[in-house]
Amino acid sequence: MYYLKDIPSTTSVLSTYTAFTASAMLVRSVISEVQAISGQLIPNQLKDLLLSKLGGLFSNPSSQMILLINEYDGCFINELYEASVAYLQTKITTSMARLNVSKAPRDSKVTVTIHRGEKVVDIYEGIQLKWEMAYVEKKGLNQQGKLEDRVLELSFHNKCMEMVINSYLPYVIQRSKAIREENKVVKLVSLGNLCGDDETNLDHPATFDKLAMDPTVKKELIDDLDRFVRRREYYKRVGKAWKRGYLLYGPPGTGKSSLIAAMANYLQFDVYDLELTSIYSNSDLQRLLVSTRNRSMVVIEDIDCSIELQNRQEQRFESGEFEQGTTNNNNKLTLSGLLNFIDGLWSSCGDERIIVFTTNHKDRLDPALLRPGRMDMHIHMSYCTPSGFRVLASNYLCITEHNLFDEIDELMMQVEVTPAEVAEEIMKSEDSDVALQGLVKFLRDKKSRSQNGDSDRQKRI
Repeated sequence: MYYLKDIPSTTSVLSTYTAFTASAMLVRSVISEVQAISGQLIPNQLKDLLLSKLGGLFSNPSSQMILLINEYDGCFINELYEASVAYLQTKITTSMARLNVSKAPRDSKVTVTIHRGEKVVDIYEGIQLKWEMAYVEKKGLNQQGKLEDRVLELSFHNKCMEMVINSYLPYVIQRSKAIREENKVVKLVSLGNLCGDDETNLDHPATFDKLAMDPTVKKELIDDLDRFVRRREYYKRVGKAWKRGYLLYGPPGTGKSSLIAAMANYLQFDVYDLELTSIYSNSDLQRLLVSTRNRSMVVIEDIDCSIELQNRQEQRFESGEFEQGTTNNNNKLTLSGLLNFIDGLWSSCGDERIIVFTTNHKDRLDPALLRPGRMDMHIHMSYCTPSGFRVLASNYLCITEHNLFDEIDELMMQVEVTPAEVAEEIMKSEDSDVALQGLVKFLRDKKSRSQNGDSDRQKRI
């Protein structure tokens, strides 16, 4: 039982409260001073690390939200994963224990990425976010053992969910685009191995101004490429997939592969080299198509001789479709499957795609491949012309005039010679006089052989 005399007086209570308040203000002042001093003396990266460690001690685990960003979304490349990897390369610090380091043969810089289990702490608009690289085991085995998919784990307080989805992740995507543009390297990817594609840098020096091709055709192609890349909304408005098909045809040695490299360098598009002989079915072709990135070129060289593609009517007879009413063309690679790859429903899986075919014999191709919408622009890579020779002379000999030019021009109008043959001749000497004299002799000999061949044919007739 309490008595009235045991209750503290009002004066005592107020005095105690005043003393407590003063102490609290003093402590708060000290903390503010310590924070100010620490902000000046402790680096931000170390401070963020300390805050993350302290936050882990006192935070409630149940309040944490974790987003999993897989490398692949089914068969498709997860663009958010690629963007996050590029973004996190700018967040690597010396406090990390293990990092992945790589360098392609022709890269000028070393690439550093986070290793499995390593964590990256990021601060965005006052919110702390934690990234971690992890791996998820897949079903099935390959020759090396278990199959694994890479996945990034992004954790944060669950109250920040809306901000992360609507603001932070779009910010990561935008930053990654800027980073990739600064360090853009055109890639050459070999398509054909479903267990993993071979990728390297396309360090090909070809550019449009170095190509020995008809100037008018060259300008038409450049204008067409420029028009294609700026027409995103146009393609959407007219209801067409944002893609373009090109057929490069002409004799061997006329520069078809060099033109592909020049197109890739001009657009800064990655190149996917598709080898049809390694594709066994239409379904394999579809899976490879969806694995390609946007802003890329899919190249199928020597389409006329890489595989034998029967026309669709012959396929239907041989498969017994007319007799049985059904057929399963997905069990093999067919012309119909290739056409669907070019302009069917599967061709719309991605944006800003270019498909390039090359052939030495255009007349051998099925007419169904040649129509607009599949091969929109046909580019004839012709034998070397006087204008093409001028480009080669400038590239290889660094000259724009010579007293032998007129004779060489006249000979080129009389014989069929490829740019590759001309380049080989003028590369035989660094002395322009010697190189051009050798080229004149080569052209005269070729003209003589051509005339003798015509004479022999006339005698046989």
